[in-house]
Amino acid sequence: MKQPIRIQNLGGARALILHRAHPTVVALTRQLTAIGLEVRQAWPEGDADVAADASGVDFVFFDADMGHDGMFPWPAQQPPVPLIALIGSEAPGRIEWALRAGAQAQLLKPVGDNGAYSALLIARDAFDAQRALFAEVADLRRRLNERQTVVRAVTMLMARGKPEAEAYGQLRQMAMAWRISLEDAAGRIVGPTDQTGGRDDRRDWG
Repeated sequence: MKQPIRIQNLGGARALILHRAHPTVVALTRQLTAIGLEVRQAWPEGDADVAADASGVDFVFFDADMGHDGMFPWPAQQPPVPLIALIGSEAPGRIEWALRAGAQAQLLKPVGDNGAYSALLIARDAFDAQRALFAEVADLRRRLNERQTVVRAVTMLMARGKPEAEAYGQLRQMAMAWRISLEDAAGRIVGPTDQTGGRDDRRDWG
């Protein structure tokens, strides 16, 4: 069950607006400053410039109309901070590009006197949910890999003529003797050396 959304106090947060000098920047800066954010504006010419400009910020607003592939130094849809697209043209291609870039919220141009606060909260919640999903997927992959390693280790022990239950029991005994987890013990058996860089404990299998 998803946790209730926590409405955050955004005072003191830092925002970067990637947009050429424009009335949109002026209006957005006014809104963000009123909310309590520190604001910087830039229009970098290359990836290195974006990486430098985006360092130490909590939110990035970017011009979806003038954006281009390779504009950001991070992998597509994996921004390190919440991204908010500034959209003037609702052409399907521009919206699709903004989504591929990883935008979690949007503001339509011309920007007026409101909308920034809700965009910040929506972007932050979507960003947190995405990060949690990535972490869950990574954990599931790790656990699957560990389970496959255990299966391989048991199979190797069975190759010595032991039935499956006995081979699994021997693996458990090894883990206890080595004072490591069952998965780490399996890794020692499957790998060429133990995972601490020490001696190969597989000589003690018998």
